[in-house]
Amino acid sequence: MLAQRADEVSRFTRGDLTRFAAAALALIAVLTAILSSDILRPALRLEAGDLATVDVRAPRALTYISTIQTEAAREEARRSVPNVYTYSTERGLTVATEQLAAFSRRVASIDAAFEDALLPEDRLAILETAVDDLSEAGRTTLLELTPDRWSAVRGEAARVLDLTERVELRDSDVAIVRQEIEGRMAGDLSEAERSLAAELIRPLIVPNSTLSEEQTAIAREAAAAAVEPVERSWAANQIIVREGAIVDELAFEAIEQFGLNEGRVDLATVAGWALLAVLVVGALLTWVRRFRPEYWHRSNVLLLVALLLVVATFALKLTADRAFLPYILPTAAISMLIAILLDAGAAVLLTALLALVAGAVNGSVELAAYTFTGGLAGIVAVRKGDRLGMFVQAAAAVFLANVLVVTTFTLLGTQDRDLLGIGQLWGASFVAAGGAGVAAVGSFAVLGSVFGILTVFQMLELASSSQPVLRRLLVEAPGTYHHSVMVASLAERAAEAIGADTLLTRVAAFYHDLGKLANPGAFIENQAGGDNPHDQLDPETSAQILKAHVADGIDLAYRAGLPKAVIAFIPQHHGTAVMSYFYARAREQAAEPYGGLATPEGRKAADAVDIRKFRHAGPKPQTREAALIMLADGVEASVRSLSARDEPAIRAMVSRIMDERLSDGQFDECDLTFRDLDRIREAFVGQLLGMYHQRVAYPQSKVVELESRRAASGGGEGA
Repeated sequence: MLAQRADEVSRFTRGDLTRFAAAALALIAVLTAILSSDILRPALRLEAGDLATVDVRAPRALTYISTIQTEAAREEARRSVPNVYTYSTERGLTVATEQLAAFSRRVASIDAAFEDALLPEDRLAILETAVDDLSEAGRTTLLELTPDRWSAVRGEAARVLDLTERVELRDSDVAIVRQEIEGRMAGDLSEAERSLAAELIRPLIVPNSTLSEEQTAIAREAAAAAVEPVERSWAANQIIVREGAIVDELAFEAIEQFGLNEGRVDLATVAGWALLAVLVVGALLTWVRRFRPEYWHRSNVLLLVALLLVVATFALKLTADRAFLPYILPTAAISMLIAILLDAGAAVLLTALLALVAGAVNGSVELAAYTFTGGLAGIVAVRKGDRLGMFVQAAAAVFLANVLVVTTFTLLGTQDRDLLGIGQLWGASFVAAGGAGVAAVGSFAVLGSVFGILTVFQMLELASSSQPVLRRLLVEAPGTYHHSVMVASLAERAAEAIGADTLLTRVAAFYHDLGKLANPGAFIENQAGGDNPHDQLDPETSAQILKAHVADGIDLAYRAGLPKAVIAFIPQHHGTAVMSYFYARAREQAAEPYGGLATPEGRKAADAVDIRKFRHAGPKPQTREAALIMLADGVEASVRSLSARDEPAIRAMVSRIMDERLSDGQFDECDLTFRDLDRIREAFVGQLLGMYHQRVAYPQSKVVELESRRAASGGGEGA
């Protein structure tokens, strides 16, 4: 690359910082105001049990601890804890021992009655009064027992009593156990004997485990404390309670959490939108400063981009959270406009930022993809927008991209839509694409004119020979007009070869020598073989006259209302190049009194000539297109002066002109590469060979015949 890129040589100055900060703050404030336009909510004044008169929606995404759900979960945990009783193994053993001792005391008289020393009648007498709470059946069974059978009954009763009291026996279960105790008797006892044994121990069955209210309460509170707080989450715009529904406790809690009954400004939402605005504006301005420094100092370009961003953001916010309205917005028109008026790279960046905003205001990844993909399709298809068909093609591409996005997200299951919903979205995509095409074709020329940005249609109009200033050039300076046309042909072909803007190059070439209208006779192409005034002028004066055509050209261009983008080529097409002819004459004249350039004194006098007086004021070409016009201007004039215009002569002259400009550093400020120079050289040579091709030498008779036909038809033929 011959020139360092502007972003490599430019430094971020204090003025740039001030400009950046002012532009950023202004745009961030506007975007934040638009995005936050719904943050002042009216108070709902709803209470639990009220009837909702509108759909109540969450104003933002929020997660909070639900007191109601947390308390419900803790109450459930309390209910799941069983009652706590006082039983322990030691207590069971103690109670069993005590009750066995009580059993022994209860049956002591019966034990005495069955001693071997007693007579039968004495035993009966004792048994008649022993254990006074026995039933008649039990006493009858007791009276019929033998000592052996009593020993069996007594042992089984003691065993069952001991086992019953050793295990936990809650006070609430005592009655049931007493009732079922007979069924626990085992051994070889008869039914009557088991019934007797049960009667003997039934009063002795007591609880060894009682309910502890205090321990139960402690256990239940511990279980409740172990429950994690229950979080409740809401998405932005999720319905809290629908219109016509009763506001329950949970809905009322959400309303209170969002502050919907207070009618206050949601500062968190404001901060969120402000950060989004900072992200968007920061990315935009940083990208422009880094990758498009030529736009950085063009306030009209920055203002246009900011205006389109603000308008698009306002439209996205206005249609947010509607079912289909966001899909109808022709946001792709913004992408196409920037691609036509500026360039595709800037258009892609702005499209990505708009997609970010669309996704944020609607809370939808689908809408972000819809906005970005549709805009990108429009950028690719619209190209330069130099024909109406391009806009139709772009609209079709946008429609196809939009349909693919909505269909893709439906198939992925992100939205629950039926066939009717898909059809409606396809219809919305069609409306959005058509609207984008119409909006772009109907506004890009107006926007270009208002913001001083050169459009294709303006350039096509400027390229027309019916332009008043070009008519003046044709009439008052025909040689310059012809020269400009030739330069335009050369530069346009070279622009096509290196991928530069061919239309801009051709239009700028038409007007690059406009200043020669101020003094046509001072330039050799308009002298038609007459006297050359420079023969009577000193070289320095002649150089000043030639320099003046640049300033005169800028003045005439402004008065003719030419766009600034075209006017910029007038000083750049000469750059800071040296007027070598007059500089050489000045050196010769300075050396003449000392014997000419052949003597040391003469060369010293020649070297004292100030070359700066013979340089154009510049600036050097800032773009490839300006460099092409500089080269084409020098090449066309030089080749026209050649006596022989065959390929070797033309190629040698083209190479000499290009090498001179290169060695003089005229391409230091534009993005030309050595590969570009090779392609430019070949394009120039090919075009010049076509322009100065050798004509066929017709015989005299053929010439006469052709002249006769021309006279008869009023037309003409050329070789």
